[in-house]
Amino acid sequence: MASHRRPKQPNRTRVTVLTATAAAAVALTSQAAQAEPKLSKDEVKAKVDKLYEEAEAATEKYNGAKEKQDKLEKQVGNLQDSVARGQDELNDLRDSLGTMATAQYRSGGMDPSLQLFLSSDPDSYLAKASALDQLGSKQAEALKKIQSKQRSLAQQREEASEKLKDLEETRKELGEKKKKIQGKLAEAQRLLNTLTAKERQELAAEEERANRASTERVDLGTSASASNRAAAALSAAQTKIGSPYVWGATGPNSFDCSGLTSWAYAQAGVSLPRTSQAQANAGTRISSQSQLAPGDLVIFYSDLHHVGLYAGNGQILHAPKPGANVRYESINNMPFMFGVRV
Repeated sequence: MASHRRPKQPNRTRVTVLTATAAAAVALTSQAAQAEPKLSKDEVKAKVDKLYEEAEAATEKYNGAKEKQDKLEKQVGNLQDSVARGQDELNDLRDSLGTMATAQYRSGGMDPSLQLFLSSDPDSYLAKASALDQLGSKQAEALKKIQSKQRSLAQQREEASEKLKDLEETRKELGEKKKKIQGKLAEAQRLLNTLTAKERQELAAEEERANRASTERVDLGTSASASNRAAAALSAAQTKIGSPYVWGATGPNSFDCSGLTSWAYAQAGVSLPRTSQAQANAGTRISSQSQLAPGDLVIFYSDLHHVGLYAGNGQILHAPKPGANVRYESINNMPFMFGVRV
């Protein structure tokens, strides 16, 4: 007969301990939530601006990796085309030699050495240079061309292989840099989301006022004389005032900082490197702001991650940051490094 026992009641002491532990966990969670005080609108703006600056620095590194990837893809494509053409030429040379052998056979038999060459392992025969003396001059010349073409093809295939490895590494690097940029922008958005709707509207209004001010007439004063190309580049950039900043963009509808300067100079018939760091070496450096002329490149920050165009009277025209449009700003809004006269 089965035994029926009452369920064992939980120990009163054990219940008390569990309840106390749960209460402590709730208290700690509450304290942790309170440990991170709500930031003011100005504090959030300062942190967001810093994140945008870091995102822009990462963007210029991304741009450099992207430029490298584009070059490698072109080089790999050219090498692969060259290898394909070389293989066709090699096949034609072998066909030509085979035609010679056929003609020789019909005229009285095939030379033994030529038979060896046309065997299943002709490459080993090429190493036996002494056998060339057994062939006619045309056949010997054909063999030398084949040997040279084989060496050339081997080198090109090796070079293409190395370029493909480099391309794979660059693509991986590109993905990592893209992820870093997106992380910075996501963190900036998270901070903005901690603000009230009113605070976000106030920040948006401030940014809109800055964007709107740049579309109004700006007194550029008098500056050093600009070259025709620099003046043309500045003029082209001025037509893009109000265009949004988008990381990695090179126009014509959106730009990042170096995307704007490279696009503007392209309209003046000048090809600039893609990144701000490379553009810093695109001409003669100018250490004094007083010597800048309209259209000169202006480089900012110690790592050279931002670039704009000098517009005159202490103003630059640039693509500032995410959420902002192409606009004029004071050259003193960022740490000036030097100018570059292209």
